[in-house]
Amino acid sequence: MIRSIVLGSGSYLPEKIVTNADLSATVDTSDEWIRTRTGICERRFAAEGEKTSDLAFRAARAALDAARIGAQDIDLIVCATTTPDETFPAVATMVQARLGMTRGAAFDVQAVCSGFVFALAVADNFIRTGTVKRALVIGADCMSRLMDWNDRTTCVLFGDGAGAVVLAADEGAGDSRDRGILATAIFSDGRMHDLLYVDGGPSSTGTTGHLRMQGKEVFRHAVNNIASSMEAAAKAAGVAISDVDWFVPHQANQRILDGIAKKLGIDEAKVVSTLALQGNTSAASVPLALTAAVADGRVKPGDLLLLEALGGGFAWGAALLRW
Repeated sequence: MIRSIVLGSGSYLPEKIVTNADLSATVDTSDEWIRTRTGICERRFAAEGEKTSDLAFRAARAALDAARIGAQDIDLIVCATTTPDETFPAVATMVQARLGMTRGAAFDVQAVCSGFVFALAVADNFIRTGTVKRALVIGADCMSRLMDWNDRTTCVLFGDGAGAVVLAADEGAGDSRDRGILATAIFSDGRMHDLLYVDGGPSSTGTTGHLRMQGKEVFRHAVNNIASSMEAAAKAAGVAISDVDWFVPHQANQRILDGIAKKLGIDEAKVVSTLALQGNTSAASVPLALTAAVADGRVKPGDLLLLEALGGGFAWGAALLRW
């Protein structure tokens, strides 16, 4: 059967580092308060004039370089983002133009923090059906642009960044020993809207709005829903959670990561965490963590990886792949 293998990954973080101490100068908070409740020490903010498409382009370029292919070898770009430069067109088309890609298609998906997992599922299905041979999947967000700086429980959580992977069609035997994406499991429940949303938009307020979150309720749903999606992806591929070499989660809150690990009996040493230095970068967090683990040598060829995320909507999901 056709599998979507990862040819390369790349990432980009803005240069501006914002520490907890920096935030405490303008927000009613402290380094200790943030660290003990979230595990976050610092995050990156996009510079004035730096847009989501800028971050996405840099990550895409890095992924293409790692894959050792050019933009003209790509048939499809799927970009997951909550913070597009403009209401339209899609960030993916802006990246397409800057890369010099003049063929194929490019579009965005919107599943908030789970966007990269959703985008990966979309691209994988295009490849499995034979519609495309190679796809560039991006997660990019400038979450700092959605913050209400008077909401101290929420504004300290988020940062900006982008990550990307290049997928390519490859022949597989059709079992869990194959290289590439073995299974994806994505879900949503629109009844949870009020727990995590942005209070603005073109057809409602005509403004961008600010992020609103009921943290305790989000935590409760995150642990249960993410764990169930991880189990669903593993079951679909015919593997046990204990067979997974590395867990690459959405970097939302260290307590959530710890809660999921405890619920599923996962060794915390197998959980890739970049949260302390990046914060919650929404759709970018999974590919940023993945690229970090590849770059430092933790992820090796043949390793089994389980990616997961949950975002507003609610939308959540997991993807199981062999590197």
